[in-house]
Amino acid sequence: MHKRLNINFYQNIAKLFYAIAASDKVVRDEEFCALKEIVKREWLSVDDTEDKYNTDSAYQIEIVFDWLTTKELDAKTCYDEFIAYKNEHYYFFTEEMNSLILKTAGTIASAFAKQNKSELIMLANLNMDLKQRQL
Repeated sequence: MHKRLNINFYQNIAKLFYAIAASDKVVRDEEFCALKEIVKREWLSVDDTEDKYNTDSAYQIEIVFDWLTTKELDAKTCYDEFIAYKNEHYYFFTEEMNSLILKTAGTIASAFAKQNKSELIMLANLNMDLKQRQL
């Protein structure tokens, strides 16, 4: 049975990307701009899922990221919520999807003055967490 990506998937992806950007306690405009660029370039072509407004669901990544920024939520909490989602919905996290997730996370982390220690640690954890498959 093939499971289709959905809005909830993209919202959880946004939590991860917010966590990467917020890992140093500051989400910078450059990080949000980098995210928007990679969503347009890479994520819109992932699938054809749409939200209730007939907009590509991948835009949920930007919408939720922006919303999380206004709430200034804890990066670790958002990261942990993403990992819990990933473990429960492991079937979405193919090798190709994980590669795109890591590429996007790296792009966000490098958007402002390259990667700092907190971002590097979170990226390393993400790399390991994506390789673990929870059943």
